[in-house]
Amino acid sequence: MKAYLSLLIMLCCFLGFSQRPSALENGKFFEKDGTKMLYGGEKASQHFIIDNLDLKPGQFHYGIGRERFPALLKPEFQSVQEADSHWTSESRFLLAKKGDDIKAYSVTDLTRHEVVNDMLAGEPIFAAYCILADLGAVYKRTYADKVFTFALSGYTYFDPKVWNGLDGFVLWDRETKSLWWPLVDKAVSGSLKNVKLQKLEDIYWEDTTWEHIKENYPNAKVMKSGLDYERPKTWKRYDDVSDIVKNIVTESF
Repeated sequence: MKAYLSLLIMLCCFLGFSQRPSALENGKFFEKDGTKMLYGGEKASQHFIIDNLDLKPGQFHYGIGRERFPALLKPEFQSVQEADSHWTSESRFLLAKKGDDIKAYSVTDLTRHEVVNDMLAGEPIFAAYCILADLGAVYKRTYADKVFTFALSGYTYFDPKVWNGLDGFVLWDRETKSLWWPLVDKAVSGSLKNVKLQKLEDIYWEDTTWEHIKENYPNAKVMKSGLDYERPKTWKRYDDVSDIVKNIVTESF
């Protein structure tokens, strides 16, 4: 697994758009019983229904399966003192902070996980980092009274009109199997289409360095490196999301 992910990251860094494997050309888009589908893994239950997808199939890359990246569900942490030997002063981190609860996620580890589902002072959040676009942020996971869990779909997508054509990972949520594209900050297919990603307020997170954390947040909890988990076989489903989508304002890119 680690070797596969390392190879994928290297490919992402060094290959141009035209050289990245086209999901469309590799048969990742298909129809079943009149329903438009997108490959999500070896099991039929892992595929995505994309009847309302507006994105262009020809601009999707890869399609390695939705469980290939270990998007964490229950991250483990250690103290700043315990983690200090692993990092240099310039090591980059996403830091989430609210009250006495301070969490630090290294960009090195986020490059492997891409998504870390977590809690901050009792609030469900997720930290995400896309190596292709070099963009990281911390988001809320609660919509109305429902908590969502995010992971990597196994796809990237680019649009020449968005972020200068940067390729960015496409996420999915386990509860509705909607697809989300962080470069436009919203869901792009599924029952939550056009629902906005909710970034945590700026005062509660920052993109910073290990030196800054040591000097200013000595009591921070630092996510351990090398974590993995057993992929869940079943998951809670939200069939009724009308309370979330009722006030959507549709916007173009």
